[in-house]
Amino acid sequence: MLLSANWRALLAETLGSALLAMVVIGSGIAAQQLSPTDVGLELLENALVTGAGLVALISTLGPISGAHFNPVVSVVMALRTKSSMAMAAAEIPFQTLGCILGAIAANVMFALPTVSFSTHHRASGPHLFAEIIATAVLIVVIGSMVEHRQFAAIPAVVGATITAAYFFTSSTSFANPAITVGRMFSNSFAGIAPASAPGFIIAQVIGAAVGLGILAALVPATPMEGTP
Repeated sequence: MLLSANWRALLAETLGSALLAMVVIGSGIAAQQLSPTDVGLELLENALVTGAGLVALISTLGPISGAHFNPVVSVVMALRTKSSMAMAAAEIPFQTLGCILGAIAANVMFALPTVSFSTHHRASGPHLFAEIIATAVLIVVIGSMVEHRQFAAIPAVVGATITAAYFFTSSTSFANPAITVGRMFSNSFAGIAPASAPGFIIAQVIGAAVGLGILAALVPATPMEGTP
């Protein structure tokens, strides 16, 4: 029996989130193993692989679910396009579950403990401010691209944005509550300590609100074709 469009979208969000977590965490582990004495090179490797992975994932799954893989993106896009907020809310647990499963899979691939909670504390004031900036930038980029119907360019532009934000933000631009939860499950280069995660998530929600405000000022929203 074929799945409904909504269930296909939820499956795509789960799969995409899992693969995104595998890309982020797996490349972080690989970078740590390949360049153990050069943190700058580790970060560059992690950033480039993450950006490339995003291009592939958004290109592949975008036509099915929009390829949000991010609760704040799902909610903001629902608000901007006047689409179903109930569907956006439904995506959140699937995105979060996908990121957790992806983190576990990355651990297993690199022969680490299946679940090893991170001890990497990140929640300083500058880190939290950076997450507000990173999330706002991501929301403005995606929202503007969607509003101007530049759909073909979205994968490359979002990938480039995240790659750049690894370096221009002190937090390395998580910009995603679901991946923040997933990263708690790997005590590796890309991990985040559970105690730091709530602050990051609050900062990301604030950043999404800031980004939504900037979009409202710069790019008036129009409902997408086919949305109620």
